[in-house]
Amino acid sequence: MADFTEIDCDDFRNLLIEIGNTRMPFGKFGIKSYPPSGVPIMDLPQEYLCWFMGKGFPKGRLGELMAQVCEIKSVGMDSVFDPVRRINGGRFRLRPIRRKGFDFE
Repeated sequence: MADFTEIDCDDFRNLLIEIGNTRMPFGKFGIKSYPPSGVPIMDLPQEYLCWFMGKGFPKGRLGELMAQVCEIKSVGMDSVFDPVRRINGGRFRLRPIRRKGFDFE
């Protein structure tokens, strides 16, 4: 098993912070569907990320970060994002909030 140094831990912490601050700017989970800033990439569904893996991630830093998120989620480590989610107010809600009552009038 590999030993992690302080530098590795700091790099991973900085990567998680960068992932937590990055939002999907386009597509199904982008700004148009989820205004004003899109869905955080750490809260994108794994199926969506796997689709990108098959088609090709976007070029640049966004694609690199999405590939990292896809890898983390594919090995079952989605909970690694929980501290960042807590700081940001919780997991991003992808479905609209359902009303609990009915108004028949």
